[in-house]
Amino acid sequence: MRQTAGVTVLLWIAAFSLLVWLWLACCHGLFWRTDVRLPPRRPPVRWPRVVVVVPARDEAAVLPVSLPTLLAQKYPGRARVILVDDHSADGTGALAAELRTMDGLELTVTSPPPLPPGWTGKLWALRHGVELAGTDAEYLLLTDADIAHGPDSLAELVAAAEGNGLDLVSQMARLRVETGWERLIVPAFVYFFAQLYPFRRSNRPGSRTAAAAGGCSLVRREALERAGGVAAIRGAVIDDVSLARAVKSSGGRTWLGLAGEVDSVRPYPRLEQLWRMVSRSAYAQLRHSPLLLLGTVLGLALVYLVPPVATVAGLVAGAPPVAVAGGAAWALMAGTYLPMVRYYGQPVAAVLLLPFTASLYLLMTVDSAVQHWRGRGAAWKGRTYSGA
Repeated sequence: MRQTAGVTVLLWIAAFSLLVWLWLACCHGLFWRTDVRLPPRRPPVRWPRVVVVVPARDEAAVLPVSLPTLLAQKYPGRARVILVDDHSADGTGALAAELRTMDGLELTVTSPPPLPPGWTGKLWALRHGVELAGTDAEYLLLTDADIAHGPDSLAELVAAAEGNGLDLVSQMARLRVETGWERLIVPAFVYFFAQLYPFRRSNRPGSRTAAAAGGCSLVRREALERAGGVAAIRGAVIDDVSLARAVKSSGGRTWLGLAGEVDSVRPYPRLEQLWRMVSRSAYAQLRHSPLLLLGTVLGLALVYLVPPVATVAGLVAGAPPVAVAGGAAWALMAGTYLPMVRYYGQPVAAVLLLPFTASLYLLMTVDSAVQHWRGRGAAWKGRTYSGA
C-alpha cells in the first residue's frame, strides 16, 4: 500500500514537472532559441561619435588579448577608448598604456577617485569614464576588460542602434568553453540567464522584462542621462540588468541577444572559479529574500531534478506512467537545451548532463545566501559588498 501511495505521489509530481516543461517550451518567450542576433542594420547616413569605456581591476592577464581588439576597431566615424584602471595591484594601467597603437583608436588610461560608500567598484569606475567621455559621446560602449571584439563589432552595434531606434544594444559575449568544467557550466549559465530573462520579451517595447549583458552594452548617452546616469544604479551587483531596467523604465528601447563576434577571454579552468562567478550575485538576484530562495530551490528541484529521478524510479519500480511522465519532461528539457549546446559547439550528448549541472547551480545559489548571511555578501577582486 505504501509503495502504491509513493508511486502515486511521484506520478503526480512528475506529471506536474511535465506540465511546467510544456509551458516553458511553448509559452515562455521561446527562451531556448539561440537565433536572437543583432537586428537588421544598414550604415547610417552619419556615423555618431562613440566613446568606449572599459572598467578594469587587476586585468593584466587578459588585457593583451582584449584591449588590442578595441583599439583596432574599423569604425567609420569618430571613436576613442577610455580605460579606467580601478586601483589595480597588478600594473593594469601601465600595461594598458603600453598597448597603445599609432594607427588604432585613441586610448586614454585613467583612474577614478577612491571608492565612496554605496558604490560598487565597477560602477564607480564606469561613472568616472562616462564623465570623461563628456558631451563628445553620442553613444557609450560599456565593455568589460576581458571582452575581445571582432573588427566590425562597434560599427555593427551602432548600425543596429541607429537603424532600429534603440537606446541600448547589448550582446551576451560568448564565454570560454575549453576546460571540462567550462564545458559543463558555461552553456547552462547562458541557458539559465535566458530562461530568467527571455530575450524576446526583454526586447519587446512595453514588456516588464528588461535585461542586458554587462560585457558588451552600447547605450545612447541621452538615454543614460534620462535614466539618471550610472548613479541611478550605483550599488547594483547585477549592474547589467539594472542598467537595462533603468533605460527601459525611463522610456528607452533596449535590445539583448547572443553575440557573433564578441568573446570573453577570461579563463575559468576550475570549478571554484565558476562557482564564485555564479554565487557572488545569485542571492542578490533573489533580492536577498529567504522566501524567494526557498521557492528557487524547490523550483530547480521540480524542473530539473524530478524528470531524471522519476524516469529511473519509474523503471525500477515497474511504474510505466511515472517513467513516461519523467522521460517526457526530461526529453523537453534536453530539447530546449540543445540549441545552446550547439551554439557553444559541444557534443549533443551534453544535454543529458543538464540535471547534474542544475544541481550544482542549486548549491551555488544556496551558498550565495549563506555567504550573505555571514556578512560576506558579493565578494569580487578584493572587495566585499555585504549589503549587496
